[in-house]
Amino acid sequence: MGFVHALIKLSNDLRPDLDPVEVDALVDTGAINLCITEAVRDQLGLKTRRRRVVEMADGRTEEVDVVAPVTVRFENRETTTTAFVLGNEVLLGAIARQDMDVLVDPRNERLILPPDRPNFAFAKIKRYA
Repeated sequence: MGFVHALIKLSNDLRPDLDPVEVDALVDTGAINLCITEAVRDQLGLKTRRRRVVEMADGRTEEVDVVAPVTVRFENRETTTTAFVLGNEVLLGAIARQDMDVLVDPRNERLILPPDRPNFAFAKIKRYA
């Protein structure tokens, strides 16, 4: 499988006066969280909520800013989440992908809506008595 990219829109839920930022995000199947660049954070006026130590793919650790609330839009799907600020490109991780109910199509190297539910996102929730 090669690299999968998706055109997504990011916005700051607390700043409706600011235009969303459209980015070509790397759909990182090894990442859990959304990661954005300093430039995207600045454009969206996102404030640091806390700092967190993260481990990179090569094993290095780094303390990074965590910002929120970031709204992620892909086609007719949307979710609001936190984001780590690091790197030189936006990474779309598993949490946002799962919440938006989108799939990675490895054969065609793209992000897609599930063929059996293109018009609505599905969430599986278990209820315990």
